[in-house]
This record gives sequence, C-alpha cells and structure tokens, in this order.
Amino acid sequence: MGVAARYWPLLAVATVGMAVEAAAAAGFSYLMKPIVDQTFVARDIDLILPLTIVGIFVLRGVATFVTDYGMSRSGRSVVRDLRQRMLAKYLRLPTAHFDTEAVPTLVSRLNYDTDQVAHAAAESMKIVITDSLTILFLLGVMFVTSVRVTLVMLIVAPLIGLIVNYVGRRYRRINRNIQDSVASLAQSAEQTIAAQQEVKVYGAQRQELGRYARLADRIVGLNVKVESTKATASSTVQLLAAIALAIILFVAGREAMAGRLSAGDFVRLMVSMMALLPSLKRVTTVQSQIGRGIAAAEKIFGLLDAPEERDEGRRPLARARGELVFRDVSVRYPSQMRAALEHVGFEARPGTVTAIVGRSGSGKSTLVRLLPRFYEPSAGQVLLDGEPLDAYALADLRRQIALVGQRVMLFDDTVAANIAYGQPDADPERIRAAAKAANALEFIERLPQGMDTRIGENGALLSGGQRQRLAIARAILKDAPILILDEATAALDTESERLVQDALDHLIPDRTTLVIAHRLSTIEHADQVLVLDEGRLVERGTHAELLAQGGTYAHLHRMQFREQATA
Repeated sequence: MGVAARYWPLLAVATVGMAVEAAAAAGFSYLMKPIVDQTFVARDIDLILPLTIVGIFVLRGVATFVTDYGMSRSGRSVVRDLRQRMLAKYLRLPTAHFDTEAVPTLVSRLNYDTDQVAHAAAESMKIVITDSLTILFLLGVMFVTSVRVTLVMLIVAPLIGLIVNYVGRRYRRINRNIQDSVASLAQSAEQTIAAQQEVKVYGAQRQELGRYARLADRIVGLNVKVESTKATASSTVQLLAAIALAIILFVAGREAMAGRLSAGDFVRLMVSMMALLPSLKRVTTVQSQIGRGIAAAEKIFGLLDAPEERDEGRRPLARARGELVFRDVSVRYPSQMRAALEHVGFEARPGTVTAIVGRSGSGKSTLVRLLPRFYEPSAGQVLLDGEPLDAYALADLRRQIALVGQRVMLFDDTVAANIAYGQPDADPERIRAAAKAANALEFIERLPQGMDTRIGENGALLSGGQRQRLAIARAILKDAPILILDEATAALDTESERLVQDALDHLIPDRTTLVIAHRLSTIEHADQVLVLDEGRLVERGTHAELLAQGGTYAHLHRMQFREQATA
C-alpha cells in the first residue's frame, strides 16, 4: 500500500464511487416493495417511483465511471512507479547479483510481475470493496424486510467463508509457481533465439523445442489448476446459494401465510437474493487475482529490499591523477572453492601501460573489475591516488574510468548518441573529433545518415571492428584518466585489428592503462607485464625481461607463435 499512498485522492474518490454503486444496488432492491404493493396489489400508478429508479441508475453510472477511472489511473500509475523503481534498483545492485540471476528472469519480473500487482491493486480492490459493500447493503435491506428469512440465508455464510479461505491459499501457491515458470520460459526462449546459429549448426532444434515445450506444458498445467480451482469454488458457492434460495422460498411462504410478509416484501427479498449471487461469485473468484498479485508483490518487494552496492565514500574526486596500487589483494567468489585472486600486489602509474596476461580463468578479468568496484576484495586493498577505492563515491570513482572490452555494448540509437553515451550534452564537434581519433569517421561518413544513422540493437548493422572503434570513440570522448582494455582486439581480423590498435594509440597516452590481451604481440611495448596463474601473480617485468626469464610468460609466448606458424 505504500506504493499507492501517493495516489490517495484518486483512491478516495474511487472508494466513494464504489460505495455509491453498492448503495444504488441496495436502493433498487429496496424500491421493489412499494413498486409491487402499490402498483400491482393496490393498482395505484405513481410516476415518482419509475423516475426514482431512473435517477438511481444515472447515479450508479456516474459512480461506476468515477470508480473505473480512479482505479485504472492509480493502478497503472503504481505499475509505472514500480517499473521505474525496479529498473533503478537493478542499476544499483551489485554485479554479483547478475551472476546468479538470468537477465530474462529480471525482465519478466519487471514486466509481468508488476502487471500482476497492478491487477490486484486495481481490479481486485474494486471487486472486494464494491461487492463486499453491495453484500452488506443488500443484507441490510433483507434484515429490514424479514429477519427470519435473512437468517436462513446466513446459515451458508460460514461454509462460503471456508471455501474462500482455502481457494485463496491454493491460488497463492499455484501463482508463485506460474510466475517462476513464466520467467524460465522467457529465459529458455531468449537463449534459444540468441544462439539460433549454434542451434542450427549442431542440429539441436528438436532438443530446444522439447525443452521449451516442457516448460510451456508446465505453465498450461498450472493455469488449468487455477481455472479448475476457480470453477470448483464458484460452482460450490452457487450450489450453496441455490440451496439457501430453496429454503428461503419455503420459509417465506410460511411467513406470508402468517401475515408477516407481503408480496412486495417477497419480491424485495428475491431481488436482493439474486443481486447477491453475482457479488458472492466475484468475491470468491477474486482470490485468483489477489493470489497472483501477492505472489508477484513478494518477488518485487524482495528485490526492492535486496542489498545494494556499498556506496559510503565521502572523499571528493574531480579528476584523479591515476596512481593505482594493489596491496595484497585477494578475491573469492561465494560459489567457488578456489580464490579468483590471491595476494596480488603491484603499482600502475599515470602515463604507463600495464599488461595483464595469463591462461583462461587465471583471474585477469576479476582483477580489472575491482577498479570500478564491480566486485570487492575479500582481503587487501586497491588504492587510487593513495586512498582506498571505497573512500570515493561510486559515481565519482567510475567517472575516472573508461572501459573498452571485447564484447562492446551499443544501444539501438544513433552513432552520435552511442559515442556520447552518458554525455548527452556533448558538443557535436567533440563527438566528431573523438570519432576521427578512433578511426571511425571513415565508415561513419559512408552510413546513410552519417552520425544520425541508427545502428540497431547492440550495433547489429555494424561489423565487429566498427563496433570496437565506436567504443574507443566513446572512451576518447569521456577522457578518463584510467583506461581498461579487456581483450579489445581479440575477436578482430588483421585489418580491423590494425585500425583498432591505431585508434588505441590515440587513447592510451597520459593515462593509466591496464590491458588484458591474449595476443601477446599487442603488448610488447607495455611498461610492465603481469603474469597471472590460478589467481596468483607469478611473474612481473617488461616483455623482454620476461622472455629472458624463460618462465610462464615465455611459455605462453612460444605457444602462441607456434599456433600462428601452423595456422
């Protein structure tokens, strides 16, 4: 309810509309006695009664509009607010959270679960309030008319209450399973579509279709359970109401014979009874919607309450000098037995290039991810300009870092917007200069709209080398004092690598640069080379010094050039 509190004026007006709706239904039933007794028994026509009925329904129509508008507006607003809060929360979660939860699951929660909460907040609330008030008002009309006949009906009320309670608990359990299954289904589909080339090459279409079909069948089964539970509960309630109606007819007949019930009283009771049945049915079946809403809300608010990235730094940092010190740093991931990094220490100074090499899984990416604090050291410290990284605010720290990786992330926007990502007010001339320095201008000018050309999702309309040069242009425009190159040329052909390497030569000077590279030929001129093996720093020196030592680096160098010679 805290999310909807800001919309209390809309909810208050909608609640008044619900009360008027319920009162109108009871008012119509109440008029049945004078209409029948006066018009059909006494044969006296009075225009006031028909006009009163018209007035009641006009009032009810206005109340229905006010209710629907208020609930719809507030409900959709709650969805918008939840989605914005969730996306903002995703961007504040530690990187480790995304290692354990798939992106399709997070997107499903953002879209599907929030919609379920809105449905519960709007439609279900309307049903619960309107129909509950309708039942109360109609019961009041019936008590005024005949206490004995009304009490007969109330005999079945406890049974209906037990059914509603059981159905509610079952709905919540099933709907939690449905939401988990929908997320798994979305994840399976996204993985299959994203890997469609591999699926085709390995002939795994049947395998992927089978996996998807099993998940889809599970959702069908769970939804059938929901509907069968709803149908069973609804039928049972209606049967109990029919039994109550039969008993009421018998008791009403005896009351009429005793002179305590007129024809108008009987019609009023019957109309009230018939008006009660739809409300009872809706109140019973609304548990399905409420169950979905509660199950979705548990997931959403569980996420919103999850721990965020630690950001307690208070030391101001306009522009760093770029002096980096790793002091006896160790990193251990919760899901792994062996440490990803163990007792690593080195220094990197402004204007120098530090190359990081090692076999796959040796801890290279973990090391550079410590700089923007995507991960935190389990032991030891990383210092920037003599201060621990956590002494700075995260936004200030990350403003000092530019990252160019093997997997470039571009957005479905224009070339200019991608280069100026994070700097929407950047001057067009600076954007053009950055593109030129990154050797990107030559292909940008051949695009249909030049800088204003949209490049598709993740730059789908560009080649790998073109995407890399846009990423370098972005880093050049940012002009950060620390540069991280994470295998930036690993997946490129020789010509693209030459263009990208030339662009990097414009980017590297006057910065503290850390380079991860499999191709050892690209780091021969590094000021220092760090050799990692199973998370430990086993060698450190220049390219020539390490070759002369004949250790791990020399072995990696020989292996790579042997592979190139036989290729």
